[in-house]
Amino acid sequence: MAMGAAALLVLSASGGVLIVRRVGGWRNWFARLRGPRAHRLHVEVARIAVIGLVLSSGTALWMAASTFDLLPDSGPTLAMPAEVSGETGVALAHIPVLNQTPVRDFRELSFPFPGDATDVYTLRTDQGTGYLDQGTGALLGWEALSGWARVSDTLIMLHTGQGAAVLGLILGLLALGVPVMGVTGVWVWLVGRRGRPRIRGNQPMARADTILLVGSEGGSTWGFAATLQAALTRAGHRVHVGAMSTFAPERYDAAQRIILLAATYGDGAAPTSAIGFLDRLRAADSTPRIPLAVVGFGDRNFPAYCAYAEEVAAVAQAQGWSQLVPLDTVDRQAPQDFARWCRALGEVLGIDLDITHQPVTPHTETLTLVSRRDYGAEVQAPTAILRFALPRVSLWQRLIGGGFARFEAGDLIGILPEGRALPRLYSLASARRDGFLEIVVKKQPGGLCSGQLAALEPGDTVRAFLRPNPGFHAGRDRAPLILIGAGTGIAPLAGFVRGNARHRPIHLFFGLRHPDSDLLYGEEMPLWQAQRRLTRLVTAVSRSARPRYVQDAVRGDAAEVVRLICDGARVMVCGGRDMAAGVADALADILAPTGLTPAGLKAEGRYVEDVY
Repeated sequence: MAMGAAALLVLSASGGVLIVRRVGGWRNWFARLRGPRAHRLHVEVARIAVIGLVLSSGTALWMAASTFDLLPDSGPTLAMPAEVSGETGVALAHIPVLNQTPVRDFRELSFPFPGDATDVYTLRTDQGTGYLDQGTGALLGWEALSGWARVSDTLIMLHTGQGAAVLGLILGLLALGVPVMGVTGVWVWLVGRRGRPRIRGNQPMARADTILLVGSEGGSTWGFAATLQAALTRAGHRVHVGAMSTFAPERYDAAQRIILLAATYGDGAAPTSAIGFLDRLRAADSTPRIPLAVVGFGDRNFPAYCAYAEEVAAVAQAQGWSQLVPLDTVDRQAPQDFARWCRALGEVLGIDLDITHQPVTPHTETLTLVSRRDYGAEVQAPTAILRFALPRVSLWQRLIGGGFARFEAGDLIGILPEGRALPRLYSLASARRDGFLEIVVKKQPGGLCSGQLAALEPGDTVRAFLRPNPGFHAGRDRAPLILIGAGTGIAPLAGFVRGNARHRPIHLFFGLRHPDSDLLYGEEMPLWQAQRRLTRLVTAVSRSARPRYVQDAVRGDAAEVVRLICDGARVMVCGGRDMAAGVADALADILAPTGLTPAGLKAEGRYVEDVY
């Protein structure tokens, strides 16, 4: 039992350290989490349960030490009374000490052995231990609890919950977190093994001459790290590969260089495996002696392209780290961009790093198209709403939320076009409870994926995978929503409206080219308004006698928009980045008199974007 308690204490303490690393510091212990559902559930349970587990394991070690006589004896030393009345049969109700003992202080009453007139009652309370005559009820001796005994009793109470019903219930609930963490921990481990390539010959950080750290959200950046690590190893270097969140320059005893492969999450935030890195970088108090290189991974279609990598490079420069090679970027996992950067790195190291990276294809499911609705042909913008049947989901996937077992409007599906290994991501216009997967696709000139999707007919199939996008979910609170989108950006917004069974106030601003051609979901809008799922619809038509864009519609309805935001409304924007920039400018102008700004709302989580 002592060995088990010690193991649990080590597990709980190390788990606490991992939680701190995961959330980016002690101050963020209860911060909002992101990432796959199993990861979030594991940490959510752990950061509550670990408190009880540390308490239980610590007090269990105390009790074990007491069992092995490693602690002073806390038991009573009161000697048995030498003289008793020799009588028996006193009624408990006639014993004065029992009548004077409050129930809340009562611990235990041990009865005398039947037929033995020399034996006595033994009374234990929170105050001490005493002996009572079984014939007269007189108190024959009393010993108050020592300070050490009180400490021991308190620790036993904290461990067992005995005498403290509420505490016992809390400890029981926290103990239930152990099997939950066991299941989610196994799942996180399995996903990690599947999502990351196996790093062969990964060296300990203290022996490595090259420290290669990865900041990744979806896992693809680890594949580039494995390719680079293999090439450097073949060239004779000792390479350690790890997450950026493990950054510990004081342990890099043999390091000659640090290489950072940093992706960007959302609007310039750190990806999951890099949370807390910048805090550690800023806190490094020793003078940097190791040159550092940063390469960013992102998508140029997004406004915050490689913003996190740029911030890392700027902070490193401000902290005095020398630059091994200039900051460079890799657009949409392009092997050519990565090979170009590797050649530059090789020139600095004096080795040939002319490598070829093969992107890892994500695990996909087959989706079958069941229906399509076409729009926009008259305005030379062919667009289709494509509805796919839900793929079959295994029992295990249902339990842990894998595959397409759970998804919300605003999540993403990646479509792998024929002949390409790189997916194209589309926002979902449906949730799992709707019973189908729905996306909105505009055929782009020369677009491989959009062209293939535009050619699909009911019964045709595509290969796809789900990518959660929790930063762009409507949430379950009752605050009003202001949804702003244009073109195919209507997809997740329509999903939010469709799922608004609780009649949350939703105000939708939608930009289109012509109402007779590309009013997407035009058939559903009146029905959603009648069902009170949609409070108000404001459209902006750009191909009319008086062209009007969605940001113009926001300005035109400034008074109502400002009132809603001041009342706590949340703003969600989806569509092209030029449109999103125009909306941000419009909101900045109309909110200026109130002192609110889009940046301030974004910091509060009340202004979110999903732009491309």
